[in-house]
Amino acid sequence: MNLVTKLLGTGGWSLTDLPSQSGRRFVVTGASSGLGVETARALAGAGAEVVLAVRDTDKGARVAATMPGVTDVRRLDLADLGSVRSFVDELGGEVDVLINNAGIMAVAEGRTVDGFEQQFGTNHLGHFALTCLLFPRIRERVVTVSSSLHKQGRIDLDDLNWERRRYQPWPAYGQSKLANLLFTTELQRRLAARGSAVRAVAAHPGYSSTALQTRTGNPVVNALSSIGNAVVAQSSRDGALPTLYAATMDVPGDGFVGPQGLGEMRGGPTLVDRSSAAKDGETARRLWELSAELTGVDLPG
Repeated sequence: MNLVTKLLGTGGWSLTDLPSQSGRRFVVTGASSGLGVETARALAGAGAEVVLAVRDTDKGARVAATMPGVTDVRRLDLADLGSVRSFVDELGGEVDVLINNAGIMAVAEGRTVDGFEQQFGTNHLGHFALTCLLFPRIRERVVTVSSSLHKQGRIDLDDLNWERRRYQPWPAYGQSKLANLLFTTELQRRLAARGSAVRAVAAHPGYSSTALQTRTGNPVVNALSSIGNAVVAQSSRDGALPTLYAATMDVPGDGFVGPQGLGEMRGGPTLVDRSSAAKDGETARRLWELSAELTGVDLPG
């Protein structure tokens, strides 16, 4: 392995290694842009039936029309628990893999329909509720997309919705992405305790060029992100590889997949480590209990 390959993580597992997904059904949230589009496109191209769970179904339909294979566009707004319930109620049949991909990043302070802090409510609570409500029909695994920026996150169990603290976009994002990993850990623990064959795994895309970085509401951050996207970031297509690997390969329960090169910013997918905060089982348990209380849903008994 030469130095460039080692540093950049070039080579390794790629789309050409994606096995046939014929006969399998996937739900991909946020599948009308960025990583979600590339994830859904690859799975559909491999023979899967892919449900594009999106806020804007017209945009979703336009995207789906460019994909091969069988696709199904359904409305899902993760910032509205009523929409989450409607999505689950209206989606018939079983699902092999749920991919919790959708997210917002470092946006200005705002609230979801249900009054939650916007990033925590969308990135974590919406996916928490979706997973719990859909769980009886999930056959194989749940993949939740986190971020390397979870390492900057801190879970404040007394103020998850930023009602007492002064809101800060990036710390709020970090908290939501740390919550994604703690959710995965606790979900896997609960699945194992009940002897379920379903597994929970996580992934992160490294530094991938998507629209997220330029929709923060801060023009300075947006401009700097545009430069970073052009110079450092890998493509959305490559950024989707860790998610695809986590969704289709033999990854252990609670496994975390990310890029292997340049400090986990780019390159082929591999199992990666997480912060010590993301390994805190007690915080994971308490976060789950609070999430169930806030959303009014939990895994069925």
